[in-house]
Amino acid sequence: MPSQLMGLEAGVLAGFCTARGGPTSHVAILAAAMGIPALVAAGGAVLTIEDGAALILDADSGQLRVAPDAPALEAAQTRLAQQQERKAAARATAHQTSVTRDGARIEVYGNVGSLGDAEAAAANGAEGCGLLRTEFLFLERETPPDEDEQARQYQEIATALDGKPLIVRTLDVGGDKAAPYLPIPAEENPALGLRGVRVSLWRPQLLKTQLRAILRVQPVGQCRIMVPMVASLDELRAVRAVLDEARRELGVSETIELGVMVETPAAAVTADLLAAEADFLSIGTNDLTQYVLAMDRGNPEVAARIDALHPAVLRMIAQTCAGGARHGRWVGVCGGAASDLAAVPILLGLGVTELSATASSVPEVKALVRRLDLEACRGLAAQALDLTSPEAVRDLAGAFLARTTDKKA
Repeated sequence: MPSQLMGLEAGVLAGFCTARGGPTSHVAILAAAMGIPALVAAGGAVLTIEDGAALILDADSGQLRVAPDAPALEAAQTRLAQQQERKAAARATAHQTSVTRDGARIEVYGNVGSLGDAEAAAANGAEGCGLLRTEFLFLERETPPDEDEQARQYQEIATALDGKPLIVRTLDVGGDKAAPYLPIPAEENPALGLRGVRVSLWRPQLLKTQLRAILRVQPVGQCRIMVPMVASLDELRAVRAVLDEARRELGVSETIELGVMVETPAAAVTADLLAAEADFLSIGTNDLTQYVLAMDRGNPEVAARIDALHPAVLRMIAQTCAGGARHGRWVGVCGGAASDLAAVPILLGLGVTELSATASSVPEVKALVRRLDLEACRGLAAQALDLTSPEAVRDLAGAFLARTTDKKA
């Protein structure tokens, strides 16, 4: 459970492996934020491993090796030492600007779900927050937070970021995130029902209270607002109408950026229509992957096949970037793919100019961006779009990163 993971003493846990779960479950996302290597959905066989058995847990390659021999252990320890050396070097330059070798500016932000996350992101060189998950305020309580409580919490996070941009996602509940004060009717397919913006428009007063709280954050304009699970332009227009009403009530004359989270195939394929009125687009690769591949990200039977580097998902990202570019809107990625070093050069090659990663990943993502050549990334992305499987894409990306590392050396 998430509470069990958070309750463990810091520095004691080297990594973990679970029999069930999914790569984008709450625990997996939490582990990534904490910088803890994790394998999920490994199957029931892992439950039969004897206590005290030596293990090599390789989260990068998705392998758990039981009772390895001495040469395997030595090789793993060498790789671990090299990895720690790379991370230390990345942390040393974490506060440097993120620019590719050929001069392209790429913003690297942090994903945040609490004040502690915001402080960690800032310490790790994040240039802002690309996704504030406001659910931390709304879940595990009997009544919703009022405007004052929300405004206070948002202000604390904004202050921790020292004036850097703060992109606040409006409430994203429903599906696997239930709130007792929102009696969402039982649904056969919760992931396809009342979720994200649909809940906000179902309970507009809840949305208005949240928007008013965001508008109260000082300095005005530091906060940008992002709407989750959008599937049509009508939904964006409805939220903007509530935002405009809240601005009038509070006397806010400044323009407040309102963007769309691209998580549905509908949003991806109509990105040009959304970008005509949205101020920015940010791709949530976790849900987008789930919906494009028609695979429940919480189902352990298909967990191993849910990969944002599937060519179908990459084509959706490419279409989103093209749609944003048509109207001069920037396109970011705030899903798990932004923290995946194999994905980063492909995302940049597709046209992404902002990455919002877990706080622990920010230094390495920034260090990688500074080693990349954008034109080479475009060539890599073009090749990836023509492949037939995520495995082939990862092999291609791995070879590309190896060459990048060799060039640096």
